[in-house]
Amino acid sequence: MTVETPLLEVSNLSVRAGRDPEASLILNEISFCLEARRILGVIGGGGSGKTTLARAVVNWLAPPLRVSSGEVRFRGQDILRFAPEASRSLRGKAIGYIGGDPAGALDPTLTVGTQIVEKLRAVEPDVTRQEAKERVIELLAAVRIPTPSQRFNEYPFQYSGGMMQRAMIVDALISKPELLVADSITQPLDVTVGAQILRLLRDLTEQFGTAILFISASLPTVADVSDDILVLDGGQMVELRPTAELIRAPGHPYTKKLMDELPMLWSKDLGARLKPAPAIAEPILRVSNVGKTYSISPRSGIGRARRLQAVRNASFDVFAGENFGVVGESGCGKSSLMRLLTALERPDTGTITFEGKNIFDQGAAATKAFRRRMQLVLQDPYSSLPPQASVGDIIAEPLLIHGLGGRAARRAQAMEMLREVGLPAACFDELPMTLTAGQRQRVNVARAMILEPQLLIMDETLSALDQTEQGRLLDLFERLQAQHGFTYLFISHDIAMVRRVCARVAVMYLGEVVELAQNERLFFDPGHPYSRALLSAAPTLEERRYRSEDCLLEGEPPSPIDLPPGCAFASRCPHVYETCLKRNPALTDRGNADRAACHLLTQGSAQQKDHAQ
Repeated sequence: MTVETPLLEVSNLSVRAGRDPEASLILNEISFCLEARRILGVIGGGGSGKTTLARAVVNWLAPPLRVSSGEVRFRGQDILRFAPEASRSLRGKAIGYIGGDPAGALDPTLTVGTQIVEKLRAVEPDVTRQEAKERVIELLAAVRIPTPSQRFNEYPFQYSGGMMQRAMIVDALISKPELLVADSITQPLDVTVGAQILRLLRDLTEQFGTAILFISASLPTVADVSDDILVLDGGQMVELRPTAELIRAPGHPYTKKLMDELPMLWSKDLGARLKPAPAIAEPILRVSNVGKTYSISPRSGIGRARRLQAVRNASFDVFAGENFGVVGESGCGKSSLMRLLTALERPDTGTITFEGKNIFDQGAAATKAFRRRMQLVLQDPYSSLPPQASVGDIIAEPLLIHGLGGRAARRAQAMEMLREVGLPAACFDELPMTLTAGQRQRVNVARAMILEPQLLIMDETLSALDQTEQGRLLDLFERLQAQHGFTYLFISHDIAMVRRVCARVAVMYLGEVVELAQNERLFFDPGHPYSRALLSAAPTLEERRYRSEDCLLEGEPPSPIDLPPGCAFASRCPHVYETCLKRNPALTDRGNADRAACHLLTQGSAQQKDHAQ
């Protein structure tokens, strides 16, 4: 292959949903080239054809989808004409593919390292098991997985979301592919891990000469990593230009629309619109010194159980009518906290009160009544809905559980809820499988709303959706709050979403609340270095207030099983002092009810000179 010949050439590629020549077009005459050591970003909203393109490029379409015309030339050969066995061999060795669901990609009964070793030996039979193991450990280190020799022998459930995504990159790279297709690999991840993976992809092009087709629903994410950007809309290629040129002057109305829809992180007007609810009465939700520790027994059954500190001394108030956010990396304790707030689990220490009553000091009837007034909307719009029940029955089911109304009344109320969340009446008798991800999430919202709760907890509710659908649902939440007076608690890793909707924010790190601040204060004057790190990593097209080279974290947080003495953030903090290594800081009042847990807020100038080496 000459230097001038592109590694990948896609020419007039069209994909239809069925064998009929008139079947719906999913992709319509897509053409582009990708050279070695280059990254081509593909951006578009839901239904634009991004994932279909990713699978078509590696000749991996499942019926009823089929390529109806065009070519996909890899190293000059049209791989669409390859036999199935030849295509599988190509995908396993010369072309790597990474999807956006790392949790379900590996066998949970085998260790991560064993599975990657078997993959390598399948494509390179002459490699010994020991040589394969050494190569896997070397790559685990290259993708910045800490203690790779130890992690090699761990199971998928022992990996965080960020580490699993990096393990899948190792799985794709183990055969040293020339082309890597990465489909929505950062969408489910928190901002710091996502930023690390973007830098890793750029390093891979330089270290291995890999060409990367990077597909995402986030324009800022694509812009951060790509040399060129291809914009898809409804299966059509509407724009293909160098990244800097496209961001500076988008040429197509759809690209301009995508840019206009982006939430702004540092717009003063936005923060002024989000006023906290007045704290003139008892909060609707009070979390006081809450802690939760899990006992982890050795898999062998031999030895002492270890204690995992999931939530540590968490305290905050949520007032009626406000939007309160909880943010942090994966593994920071957000999901464990959610289980405590909804009484799915009991804390070991501290109290949680809702409307002035301890949610755990009640009988079964009172707990059932509490759950009617506090509802939860989960992240996954697919597995959170029963597949065999109709949309109408799903929405009406809470009324049946709580014994509210007769069959006709429940149906009428469910139909009204369907209308309120913006779904057509025709959806009422449909199965969830016929709906888009955004529509399914609206069904989840309707199911929670039908009981007229006082507090709605949104646990990563929008993280599986593209930015257009996220914006639509945020508009819906704003309208519903105006109509019904709901109080929202948003649990999220999406800093931009929290900026748009939350008046006050709690930042969690390793089970602790390390900062409590009003929206404007957090984004313009954060009190904790970890908060600044999150802001420096957030994908945005705006000029950043915080430089990633000054703030961005490397590696994983310390294990919650074996926490170091002092401040748990000290091992990743760019401003650590001796005091930080010895004493865990308490939340310090910063005025106006804002607080942060950092010794930098209380250290005198003389003490701050005692820098830890």
